[in-house]
Amino acid sequence: MSRTSQRRVFRVLAGMVIPVYQALAVPRWSGQENFPAQGGFVVVANHLTEIDPITVAYPVYKAGIMPRFLAKESLFRVPVMGSVIRRTGQVPVYRGTSRAKDSLVAARAELDSGGAIIVYPEGTITRDPGMWPMRGRTGAARLALETGVPVVPMAHWGDQEILYRDPQGHRTFSAWPPKRVTGVVGEPLRAQDLVPGGLVRSGHPSPEELGRATEVIMAAVTRLTGELRGETPPPEPFDPRRGAARQPGAVTAGAASMDVAGTAGDGASDAAPGSAPAPDPGAPLGNAGGSVAP
Repeated sequence: MSRTSQRRVFRVLAGMVIPVYQALAVPRWSGQENFPAQGGFVVVANHLTEIDPITVAYPVYKAGIMPRFLAKESLFRVPVMGSVIRRTGQVPVYRGTSRAKDSLVAARAELDSGGAIIVYPEGTITRDPGMWPMRGRTGAARLALETGVPVVPMAHWGDQEILYRDPQGHRTFSAWPPKRVTGVVGEPLRAQDLVPGGLVRSGHPSPEELGRATEVIMAAVTRLTGELRGETPPPEPFDPRRGAARQPGAVTAGAASMDVAGTAGDGASDAAPGSAPAPDPGAPLGNAGGSVAP
């Protein structure tokens, strides 16, 4: 596939989804000129709520690029939804199975053809009490460093005012009035930005290099999030794998309101673009090796 393949299918889907989304949200994006004019690239973004796959896909689609997510394989088996996400070229993620590597193979093929892959490096909706980006997983860094494509960081804020899940898992939904959703596309991060001095073995990042690159990616997403919020991010990211606990900030529903070491798992979305909310966004982050989820 290429960045423009399946355009007709996307137009039909967008014609149904975007009007509903715009009834709930007033999106305002800046920085779309930072999307590379040609060649494949990886998009990374913060993950606030079940509906933000639509928020993140919106500026990509408006730029004329057909958005492809890494999405958990079970979504492909849901009647109707499975057919839609399959026909729009989304990439299935086989978490914790012998087919885990297939996800990275399919993602690389999309990037090689000049397309864009959207990854949520956190692997799930943020569990940070202040809704800041959490510690990232290495899937996005692996894709970028193994294929040589740039990483485009993005951040958004405001869609959690529509659908919000607190740290205890309780949800609130507000359909009216439409909520202002702001987003920004950052400058692309090249391989030399992710690993200053370059990889020791070109195309074969070490675990240390993947960890360093992931920190750079998450720092960029966090910085953009801080700019949108007009706040200073916390000095250290929340780490759900260690059960790190940070005191909640002033964010409420009303006020702000891959480790992929041989497996594919980081950044895969639990919600397909245009799909209904995922049934369990607070589920554990896949297996110990990580999971690919946007």
